[in-house]
Amino acid sequence: MRSRHHDIADDLRQQIAKGGIQPSERLPSEADLADRYEVSAVTLRRALAVLQSEGLVEKIHGKGNFVRRPHRKILYVGGWGTLDPWTAAEPALRVTVRSTTVPAQAQLTNLLKVPTGSPIVETTCISHEGESPHGLARIYMPRDLVPAGVLDDDFPCREAVTRFAVLGPPPAALREKVRARPPTLDEASALRIGHASVVLSITRIATDSTGRVVEATLLAFPGDRVDAVFTTHHVTDERQTQG
Repeated sequence: MRSRHHDIADDLRQQIAKGGIQPSERLPSEADLADRYEVSAVTLRRALAVLQSEGLVEKIHGKGNFVRRPHRKILYVGGWGTLDPWTAAEPALRVTVRSTTVPAQAQLTNLLKVPTGSPIVETTCISHEGESPHGLARIYMPRDLVPAGVLDDDFPCREAVTRFAVLGPPPAALREKVRARPPTLDEASALRIGHASVVLSITRIATDSTGRVVEATLLAFPGDRVDAVFTTHHVTDERQTQG
């Protein structure tokens, strides 16, 4: 038997689709909706949770439930880690950047190929448009490779985003692992998405000419807010062209 909260979610979803409730419009209070549908507050919240997990409705603490505006997508260009429009040319997007020193443990020791306990600088970047986060990146570098000023309070956020993949000198090579998966608890909280949502996860490893890992970056984008483009360059064998 179909649950009552799914029927309520369907009705609200149809109202949103038909324009009866406009993007950015606040829904009636949960108490009013519960009265309208003649259900308990618990059942009503379950219905709203369905819409929140689908990205149709966003609950803002202290303000209520709002219909989400369609998200403008970020373009991620693989190969050299270019992010667009996470640049200074996009004033509508604001970026928060925070850096701190942490000891290398577990995953970081494997990613950066450093001993356990080594000092690592973690730089966390979150981009927002209005109330909506667009993406999360955590950049890790061995402490001895971190450029001057990264740990300062006045570190230039926009420059960090413009050169998002590489805080230090340009690497000799980048390796990227891309997959779709559910968000972690921290990612769901930072990106304000439901645990049933899907994120595009990119793990990027930068190495120098000696093969040393100079930077490891963990990126997570809500699946409905990103397009990823990867270009393969064909290398011609000069010996064949000269034969």
